[in-house]
Amino acid sequence: MRKSEQHGKAEALLLLNIGQLLTLRTPSAIGARRGRALGELDIMTDAAVLCLAGKIVSVGKTSDALKDPWIKKHTRRLTKIDCAGRVVLPGFVDSHTHPVFTAPRLLDFERRTSGASYEEIAEAGGGIRSSIRGVREAAMPQLAAKVLSTLTAFALHGTVSVEAKSGYGLSLESELKSLEAIRSAARDWPGTVVPTLLGAHVVPPEFENRAADYVKLVCDEMIPRTAKGKLATYVDVFCDRGAFSEEQSVQILSAARNHGLAVRAHVSQLARTSLQRLLSLQPLSLDHLDFVNHGDIAMLAKSATVATLVPGANYFLGLAGYPPARNLIDGGAAVALATDYNPGTSPTPSMMFVLSLACTHMKMSPAEAISAATFNGAWALGLAHRKGSIEPGKDADLALFDVKDYREIAYWFGTNLCARVIANGICLSGSKD
Repeated sequence: MRKSEQHGKAEALLLLNIGQLLTLRTPSAIGARRGRALGELDIMTDAAVLCLAGKIVSVGKTSDALKDPWIKKHTRRLTKIDCAGRVVLPGFVDSHTHPVFTAPRLLDFERRTSGASYEEIAEAGGGIRSSIRGVREAAMPQLAAKVLSTLTAFALHGTVSVEAKSGYGLSLESELKSLEAIRSAARDWPGTVVPTLLGAHVVPPEFENRAADYVKLVCDEMIPRTAKGKLATYVDVFCDRGAFSEEQSVQILSAARNHGLAVRAHVSQLARTSLQRLLSLQPLSLDHLDFVNHGDIAMLAKSATVATLVPGANYFLGLAGYPPARNLIDGGAAVALATDYNPGTSPTPSMMFVLSLACTHMKMSPAEAISAATFNGAWALGLAHRKGSIEPGKDADLALFDVKDYREIAYWFGTNLCARVIANGICLSGSKD
């Protein structure tokens, strides 16, 4: 069953009586939002949005929409949604997730509550490596069903565009199988999925003390096969202590570029890595960035690369520190927010929760957090021409929240206030619908 069969075609939609419409329109969208612009939401009140064939056609006042001759003529073919004074914003763009796994890592969680660190758990055989067996043994349809259930959970929380990584199989066969599972699930979900090969997550056990051989496998087999099969848009690498060195990461990402794939990277989560060489490969996004200095921020400010922050991981790991969002924003870097959904360090599909963390622990304003989770997330995935704002010509991706003021979205934590989601013009039920 494919998208059109399971969910139907995009409807002709008219959203009316929107209390606050966060359009995030910008006069000249020449890049991701930075500095003061990150907090500019372009809010309309008592607004209306017309969507046809999966695209946004017009945005304006409810009173004007009801008087519009075309709308009056075609009123019977329109599905009208009375938003009753609630808040509508662009559907969230979650630009960093790991949905291909088979089971939660409960033993790791229990060890962490007893005081074990991330690296101590990994050294004891937990962490990323503990998810390998399940993925390797699972059939592709089983993995696809798991991914689809996760995508459904994302949509219930207002997310309609998702980056989905492989990275828990760590063999040629299982990484390709993981990407095939992502592709299969994406066909059955009305939202938008961007697949990423993360074969370079960590070195698998059978390559212990032979990291160079594994890097060669990634570069010479995984990446070419992925590119040939058009299984991924991006190649990612975990460039950090205990994973892959800067030199190895550059080698892997260079191979990706040589095969026509775009690149992104996990970096500076556990220890600082200078960003200069990674930035020379023009990644759309560098993610985590807990340990960056003024020089790194200055380089990011001069580049088109988005700094994607994932505070859910810091929360779940029980860390005292969080990514330096204020330094990055004030220094001119483009900042996005993502869930980092994964079984070991951030098992949440809720961008609302991430917004709350961004405001309370990283001192971002609610407006900055929303921009980072929508407009800048779209830039981090190369989707800004279609996603991240509500304006004519863009995809009809909208999320309706059961609040009267957009600041409530980050204020109320531990609950889901998403009332309805529209993904590419297809209406989905929200948690409160």
